[in-house]
Amino acid sequence: QVQLVESGGGLVQAGDSLRLSCAFSGRTFRTYTMAWFRQAPGKERELVGDLRGVGSSTSYINSVKGRFTISRDNAKNTLYLQMNSLKPEDTAVYYCAASTTGQRYTYWGQGTQVTVSS
Repeated sequence: QVQLVESGGGLVQAGDSLRLSCAFSGRTFRTYTMAWFRQAPGKERELVGDLRGVGSSTSYINSVKGRFTISRDNAKNTLYLQMNSLKPEDTAVYYCAASTTGQRYTYWGQGTQVTVSS
């Protein structure tokens, strides 16, 4: 059974940076497609970006391109989300998720709150 545990959230000011981590356990980390999602109050959960394939190719939603970077350390079984130039609209609960197919995300973490003040 895969378990995911996020950490690194907090309260920051606009323009600050924050790095989220997602610790993966239970299966072979490198074989999973990984993603970060977020859900802001009153809004639907959205995919922030994902990291897939042997070459660890990444994709992001337009609103975070150039500011957010997803990476993984297979030796540490950890997924990261580096967030730079944070904006108040980035305020949300951030979740990491894992998929064996890259289509449907089966495993989810509990989420970590990111709050960006203006």
